[in-house]
Amino acid sequence: MLYIFDWDGTLSDSTGTIVTAMQRAAEDLGWQRPERDDVRNIIGLGLPEALRVLYPEIDAATAERLRALYSEHFLAIDQAEPAQFYPRVMDSLEALRQEGHQLAVATGKSRRGLDRVLTRLKLDGYFHASRCADETASKPDPQMLHELLLQFGTQASQAVMVGDTEYDMEMARRAEMPRIAVSYGAHAAERLHPYEPALCMDCFSEILAWQR
Repeated sequence: MLYIFDWDGTLSDSTGTIVTAMQRAAEDLGWQRPERDDVRNIIGLGLPEALRVLYPEIDAATAERLRALYSEHFLAIDQAEPAQFYPRVMDSLEALRQEGHQLAVATGKSRRGLDRVLTRLKLDGYFHASRCADETASKPDPQMLHELLLQFGTQASQAVMVGDTEYDMEMARRAEMPRIAVSYGAHAAERLHPYEPALCMDCFSEILAWQR
């Protein structure tokens, strides 16, 4: 079985870092800081897409400035107070590996950002593959899932997407792939249920009991 995981809000407890970095970036431009829920709503999208949703009227030059400021703040916060995995993530991932499953990541992070955090966590090479928003289409487009399926030579029915946002669920639905939701991430569980996930987890370790 191929398990494909979102990163922020699913494996990593980093939603607070994302919100604070975006709020500080907006303040740097002299803007009112965006509401926490508004920022949480865009988590999971690629950064350019997220900024267009958060600030629909923004021009390209200002968007690039905001992107740079956000990245600076995110890196500074993450270096000072690195985001940790949610409870039971690492031991559950290891149990899945021991069972012979393949593990992949499909994330709205940039390749540089994902590689940086994997290196910090000493997880280089731990996942069998990954796709990032800046090297393929952003969620909810299913392109990154199609690319992973092609890389592993497997069918959508033999894979599952695990995520915390509507973008994860919609991406998997478009790919006709089973999906597992988590209730503790950026989007509330009631937003995820309409996508008919096979399971909605309150704790990551519940994935081990899922009947595949």
